[in-house]
Amino acid sequence: MSAFDLRIRKQLTSPGRSFALDITLRTDSRRVVLFGDSGAGKSMTLNAIAGLIRPDAGWVRVDGQTLFDSAQGCDLSPQARRLGYVFQDYALFPHLTVRQNIAFPLTEGLMNPRRGQRIAAVEQWLDALQIGHVGDQYPRDVSGGQRQRTAVARALVANPRALLLDEPFAALDHGSRGATRKGLETLLDTLGIPVLLITHDPEDVAAFGDHVLHVRDGVSQHSPPALTARR
Repeated sequence: MSAFDLRIRKQLTSPGRSFALDITLRTDSRRVVLFGDSGAGKSMTLNAIAGLIRPDAGWVRVDGQTLFDSAQGCDLSPQARRLGYVFQDYALFPHLTVRQNIAFPLTEGLMNPRRGQRIAAVEQWLDALQIGHVGDQYPRDVSGGQRQRTAVARALVANPRALLLDEPFAALDHGSRGATRKGLETLLDTLGIPVLLITHDPEDVAAFGDHVLHVRDGVSQHSPPALTARR
C-alpha cells in the first residue's frame, strides 16, 4: 500500500500567464518532501491533495484510500478526506485562544469552541507539544514556535489520515528554526501516519526527506544530486 499515490494535472490560465501542474508520485515512504523554489507549484499540489482545488485529471490516493479520481468521478470533500493541514502562515484565528484554535476542528457548524471549555483530546496535544502554559493566550501573544505548535496540534487533534505541512518553518526567525525543526521531527517519529512536507530549504530535506520529489515549474522531477533523502 502506497503512502502517497498521486497523479495531478491542473492548468491555470490568467491574463498574461499560464501555468501547468503535472505531478506524479508513488511511494511507500511515510515522510515525503516536495522540494522546489517559490512558485514551482508545491502549495498548489498540497491544495489539490487536500481538496482545496480540483485537478483537471488524475488521482489522489493516501494510505490506500482514494480521495480523488477523475476517471471514477470520485472527489471527496476536504472534510471527508481527513487530512491535517498546517498552512505556511499557520492560519490561526486571532480572536480565539491557543486552546480554542486547537479545538476548532472538533466543533460542529459555525460555532466557536467556548473559551473555558476543556476537551480531553485538546488537552492531550497541549501537553504533548508543551504549550499548555499558553493555552488561554491569543496567537498574537505567543512566540512563533508556539504558534507553529498550535497549528500542528490543530491539524492533529481530529486524528487525520495524513499530515500536510506547507513550509512549516518559513514564518520562524532563523535562530528558532533548528530547535523547532527538531521538536517536529521527534513528534513525527511517534505519529505513524504519512507526512508530506513542502519546502525550499535543504535543511528541511535533510531532516524529513525519506523520499524527496523535486518540483520545478509545475513538473515533478527526480531530486538533483545535491539533495539526498535522510538516512
